[in-house]
Amino acid sequence: MASGTAKDSKNSKAQNIRPRSTEIFERGKKTLVGGVNSPVRAFRAVGGTPLVIDHAKGARLFDVDGREYIDFVCSWGALILGHAHADIVAAISDQASRGTSFGMTSPLEVELGEKITKAIPSVEMVRFVNSGTEAAMSAVRLARGFTHRDLILKFEGCYHGHSDGFLSEAGSGLATLGISASPGVPDAFAALTLNSPYNDLDRVENIFKQ
Repeated sequence: MASGTAKDSKNSKAQNIRPRSTEIFERGKKTLVGGVNSPVRAFRAVGGTPLVIDHAKGARLFDVDGREYIDFVCSWGALILGHAHADIVAAISDQASRGTSFGMTSPLEVELGEKITKAIPSVEMVRFVNSGTEAAMSAVRLARGFTHRDLILKFEGCYHGHSDGFLSEAGSGLATLGISASPGVPDAFAALTLNSPYNDLDRVENIFKQ
């Protein structure tokens, strides 16, 4: 009788189908937390071996083992024109020849700000940041500064970045007791975050009344 678990069988199958991906993943686990450079791509909880991508074109990804995939993620929405679009490649190449990061103001950031405010009339001014986490943190800080209120409301199961205040565990226990179940997040931070089930308007109204 064969021994082992379903997860072991799944890992073994992945090693046979994607040997190069498995090899790189094993290397990655020696230097990268979880073997990959993002907690949302960590595989310890779900099992299996992550895809290791070699290149991409248009709507398709190609892994290091030569397998082809349709990309339904598109870098979480950032690649609206697909991978390696000719015009974008040309623009990136041109800018790379001029320099990639100056640490000072560039005409391009002013031009981008103008394009955004022109395209979205309700946006009067912008501040560029490095990530979605920083954008959410800045928005919350701005709202707190304007309203002089400390509490924020988030929906259960929704991800708003890697800041402590956004990583509180969803559930009524947190909303009433201010207890954080995410290691490393102080309860004092969790107490400032209220949670509501997604798409439950009655619950939201009750939280605001309280």
